[in-house]
Amino acid sequence: MALGITRAVALVGLSGHVVEVQAHLAASVPGFVLVGLPDTALSESRDRVRAAVASSGLTWPQRKITVNLSPAALPKSGTGFDLAIAVATLAGAQLLPASAVEGVVHLGELGLDGRLQPVRGVLPAVAAAVDAGYRDVVVAAADVAEASLVPGARVVGAVSLADVARLHGAELDGPGAVDPVVPARPAVARRREGDLSDVLGQDEARHALEVAAAGGHHLLLVGAPGAGKTMLAARLPGILPDLTESEAVEVTSVHSVAGVFDPGGGLVRRPPYEDPHHTATPAAIVGGGTGVPRPGAASRAHRGVLFLDEAPEFGARVLQTLRQPLEHGELVIHRAAGSARYPARFQLVLAANPCPCGRSVGKGLDCTCSAVAQRRYFGRLSGPLLDRVDVQVEVRPVTRVERASHVAPESSATVAARVRAAREAAALRLAGTGWRTNAEVPGTWLRERLGPDPGLLRDVDAALDRGTLSLRGADRVLRLAWTVADLAGRDAPSRADVGAGLALRTRGYRA
Repeated sequence: MALGITRAVALVGLSGHVVEVQAHLAASVPGFVLVGLPDTALSESRDRVRAAVASSGLTWPQRKITVNLSPAALPKSGTGFDLAIAVATLAGAQLLPASAVEGVVHLGELGLDGRLQPVRGVLPAVAAAVDAGYRDVVVAAADVAEASLVPGARVVGAVSLADVARLHGAELDGPGAVDPVVPARPAVARRREGDLSDVLGQDEARHALEVAAAGGHHLLLVGAPGAGKTMLAARLPGILPDLTESEAVEVTSVHSVAGVFDPGGGLVRRPPYEDPHHTATPAAIVGGGTGVPRPGAASRAHRGVLFLDEAPEFGARVLQTLRQPLEHGELVIHRAAGSARYPARFQLVLAANPCPCGRSVGKGLDCTCSAVAQRRYFGRLSGPLLDRVDVQVEVRPVTRVERASHVAPESSATVAARVRAAREAAALRLAGTGWRTNAEVPGTWLRERLGPDPGLLRDVDAALDRGTLSLRGADRVLRLAWTVADLAGRDAPSRADVGAGLALRTRGYRA
């Protein structure tokens, strides 16, 4: 009887759990058994491992091999356990020194030729290993750049299983150097951030965009086709501040698990931008898939912008699934194989036409839609969803005077400087609370810090009495008022700031 032990990491959502891979070899009828709640891809590792060992010039032990992934009650998924299973088996067969591999984390998929393939989620997996006290990590050569982003990790890259065996002291007469596997990562188009100087006119919508950026507020843009809704939404990431170090690690981890991270550029430093098509399914937006679910567009937009163009055209189930992340900043996805928790604190931007034909603007004289059709079309955006969107403004068509104006529009850099200053003011006020932007702060906390003016909330109270605002809506008006005050450099909102917040909330704003 012999026992070999090494370490791997199981990812459940973004949470990594160090797994002890135990290989027990007994003098019995040769066979291979894998236990510890593996999924289908992991169960197939026995064939990959056996072929990789043979291709590496090593002898496969002709004994009864039982591999246990401990803790056994934790679901395991993916092919990233292949290398750890092979190393533990070779250590149990005394082909590798057991003491040399026990404290090392091995992450990688094995090809039948013995070469190491890159896997998803290396960044959060290595981070979990380091947090658990395991700093020595062996990964595929293609994953070295990503794994090295984790502070404190001692990362070694290997091209093949033979390289790993030599690393741990084995003497092989097998194959020499082989070409590393080229990572088959999906091509990710890097979007060029447009500049606000490209937007003519639209003073009201531009200011609403600035307020949304400064306070982290969700935004609804309603206007005729061609008015500039998509152009404005695409420029929102350009006026948002860079991600902090902790935010960058979190966002990069999500992109790593989703398989859309390019490690050549380092950590993701700019707010991401996702704009799924209106035919996207709920699983594509919030995440899903068989087994342990993968992150969707909402999680990939974490700390960035999720833009739904032609929002009423999205399926009702898609829109309703966004209510959880809008309220809590995270997604919890349950499947039969287990549940996964992904961060999803994004800024939602909805763009919508006022009616099916899109011409119901101003007096609506050119609109060909009936009143019933107009109500039914915009009614696809449910009240509970719209109640969670702080800023709701109309984007009016650009006039001939605005087109002919010789006044250059402000650039994104100019607006971004004001947004950054407003966010710094909010961060100073919210220090020690756990909140980062005004959009996250509950109304109770904001009301306690208003000025002594008894008439400050008179307009909000009147809107509540008329039924044009819900209690949640009143709190969101307060959040907007604080953001307007931060942009103006005031310590607390004035009645004019509250009025501006109310107008931004009710699509009645005027610059």
